[in-house]
Amino acid sequence: MTGFDAVAARLDAEDPLARFRDRFLPSPGVVAYLDGNSLGRPPIVTAERLDRFVREQWAGRLIRGWGESWMGWPEEVGDRVAAAALGAAPGQTVVADSTTVLLYKLARAAVDHQYPARREIVLCSDDFPTDRYVVEGIAAERGARLVWVETDPAAGITPAQVAAVVGPETALVLLSHVAYRSGWVADAEAITALVHDAGALVLWDLSHSVGSVELELDAWGVDLAVGCTYKYLNGGPGSPAFAYVRRGLHDRLRQPIQGWMGRRDPFEMGPGYTPAAGVRGIVSGTPPILATVPLLAGLDMLSEAGIGAVRTKSRALTAFALDLVDAWLPDVEVVSPRDPDRRGGHLTIRRAGFREVLDALWDAGVLPDYREPDGIRIGLAPLSTGFTEVHDGLSVLRELLVSRMAG
Repeated sequence: MTGFDAVAARLDAEDPLARFRDRFLPSPGVVAYLDGNSLGRPPIVTAERLDRFVREQWAGRLIRGWGESWMGWPEEVGDRVAAAALGAAPGQTVVADSTTVLLYKLARAAVDHQYPARREIVLCSDDFPTDRYVVEGIAAERGARLVWVETDPAAGITPAQVAAVVGPETALVLLSHVAYRSGWVADAEAITALVHDAGALVLWDLSHSVGSVELELDAWGVDLAVGCTYKYLNGGPGSPAFAYVRRGLHDRLRQPIQGWMGRRDPFEMGPGYTPAAGVRGIVSGTPPILATVPLLAGLDMLSEAGIGAVRTKSRALTAFALDLVDAWLPDVEVVSPRDPDRRGGHLTIRRAGFREVLDALWDAGVLPDYREPDGIRIGLAPLSTGFTEVHDGLSVLRELLVSRMAG
């Protein structure tokens, strides 16, 4: 072997996390899976655990399972997410609902807490659509004013941009830690401090961070955070999301969806609603127990690997992908940070006509995803992705582009 294929083979041989690649179920016909930032691969043990849970827990314990263990899963699994991926102490994280629902709960609670003295919500114009849509709805409900920060789609939010817009009217700042288009890693610690200096609260969307980028929510002083678990945590399609609420806010914020599972004593079933103490008060409805089982398998793997080692490999994977793009695809624009400290777990490359190229890539067994305008995202999940897989996937992309130019 010569050239990049030899480099890929060497990097795979030296990879301390290589053993994890064989712990995922194979996907027949797939040459390279480059979309781990949208949906993680299923671990082999997930299928075994689901089967065992259905047979032993669901069938074996039936309704008794609630009293024996399941009622506590939102907090217990939340603590596992916090320990493995968030840099957060126990008692501040729950697993429940979807990212959209939890985002609404936390954002609405934060805005209500600051109302009426503060009525502005700061957000990024290029943030993920759900974040923008949810906050637009909250602003309409509460008569709040939206303050939009215009960011470069090839980069992301900066402390200077936040400092320029926060002030005495700011109630909440909602931002993504890793931008969904570019992979830009925001300086969460500096931005959180700026928001606090202005007397406001900050809510971070960690959907593209958790399980890929090291987080230190407690050390950074983060107020609130949400994120999904079906990307780098390999929780599976529609797996439940998580919400983090800083301990000092537990008795001060009240989320708006008052369901029986978040009540102080859910089985009293009496009149009126008194929220449960602590972060349990974020829960509304019945915990998604069956959907949480795959997440436990993903958390086991992440805990074994260690988020530090995962981040180290993530940097190496994206750096190798950048080397291939630079060498093989000179007419393709890289719209992700080249600075590894500002680059998350995925890359976006852009070229006119990429939408049609995506279909051909999928037909050839190479699976990235597409984001307007003209962007292909290359999502490299460190536990399941090898360097040779990246090489082979981008080699197919190069061949497709060459053949189209020749044609």
